[in-house]
Amino acid sequence: MCHHGRILKRQTEPRAIPYADHFGLSPADLRSVLADALSSGGEFAEIFMEHRAYDLVNMEEDIVKETAESVSLGMGIRVIRGDRTGFGYTNDFAMDKVRKAALTAAAIARGRGVQASPPPLRDRTRASDRLAVRRPASGSALGRKVALVREAYGAAQAYDPRIVKVKAYYSDSLVHLCVANSEGLLVRDTRPMVKLVCVAISEKDGQREAGYWGGGGRVGLEYFRDVLTPRQIGEQAAREAVVLLGAVDAPAGEMPIVLAPGHSGVLIHEAVGHLLEADFNRKKTSIFWNKMGRRVGSELVTIYDDPTIPSFRGSYNVDDEGTPPRRTLLIDKGVVRGLLQDRLSARLMKGAALTGHGRRQDYGHWPIPRMANTYIAAGGDAPEDIVRSVDKGFYVASLSGGQVEDSGKFTFSVTLGYLIEGGKLTAPVKQATLIGTNIDILRRIDRVGGDLAFGLQTGTCSKDGQDVPVNDGCPTLRIGRMTVGGRS
Repeated sequence: MCHHGRILKRQTEPRAIPYADHFGLSPADLRSVLADALSSGGEFAEIFMEHRAYDLVNMEEDIVKETAESVSLGMGIRVIRGDRTGFGYTNDFAMDKVRKAALTAAAIARGRGVQASPPPLRDRTRASDRLAVRRPASGSALGRKVALVREAYGAAQAYDPRIVKVKAYYSDSLVHLCVANSEGLLVRDTRPMVKLVCVAISEKDGQREAGYWGGGGRVGLEYFRDVLTPRQIGEQAAREAVVLLGAVDAPAGEMPIVLAPGHSGVLIHEAVGHLLEADFNRKKTSIFWNKMGRRVGSELVTIYDDPTIPSFRGSYNVDDEGTPPRRTLLIDKGVVRGLLQDRLSARLMKGAALTGHGRRQDYGHWPIPRMANTYIAAGGDAPEDIVRSVDKGFYVASLSGGQVEDSGKFTFSVTLGYLIEGGKLTAPVKQATLIGTNIDILRRIDRVGGDLAFGLQTGTCSKDGQDVPVNDGCPTLRIGRMTVGGRS
């Protein structure tokens, strides 16, 4: 997963996008299918229907190499009994095919018990302004999308003669979905998404470096006029690539670390957020499984996950189980207070409240607990004072992701960093690695800035073979000491 950061302006004049029913099944039809899904003794059944329209434009080697559009339509049917999940899916909405998928799921989650008749479905769709879109990008002409890509590409190419290769990529989607379940829930939603990214390659004396920048979210094309222009995207990608040409090798050893705002949120996402997803905790594979109510970090550390932030890439009106999401407090002043729940984990954890974090890649996958927009809350320190407080250390400007074990041990690759010498940023640094354990790092956070920012709206998170859009953020943070892998 690749994240880079900036503080984002909010979109204005939000307006709900009309829902379009592409499925042609009545509430009575859905209730009948749910009855089939419960026919082998299942305790809970759910139907997830999805219509997705997708466009992309890809430019490299000075030409638009690819444009494509696709439409997918399908239904996933899930049945739960105890800790077992039965799942079937189909892209054919003929009732015989739908019933076959329901009976397949039913057979997998078979059990003894009296078949329950699902109650009548009650539509609980409600209007929301979280997705601030005047007009979804998917409805715009291809020429407008190609022009955005060309502008980003050209800006990167013209930035510096040392830029030798550029790639620019645009995508958008519009999803209409409907969820119905055996508790009588029926809810519909519409989700727009857009993304524009640029990668620039610089070269000097045979050395090559890459820079990345991008933006988007659940917004319309006006975002690339009012918030982040294609020119800015191209120039920022090229700037990073050029800066890295003059970067020195990373120092090695234990030292104070300062994390840049926004850019470094991916560390919190990977090292902390995943291990507070409920499935890892009910299975006791997370280091946090027995830490509820216990201190795991500094009193300065408060962490939330919030799918309700307007226009963000990780936001939604309902999750993929039809649950309205809520901002969820995970760690409060260093103490574990919450987990990210889906329906299955909440059922098995006896009385746990749903948080609206059941997410799936598409109709061909069942939902699992996932992050949305994860961040450390702002503190009270001025960012410049935090940097000034370090005599000799390392400033992490951007991360490109990493690997985290269930035990909390992690390694992260630093895309761009800077030496801190005498309280000032000096030489740029490349090829650094951050090494540590999440609880150790949470305890060593000793300064938190008031400049909360979020990463670029381009991030995707992978878990159990499923990819979902996410975002993360943090203010400027100081970690008293941390191991940096680099040149010894």
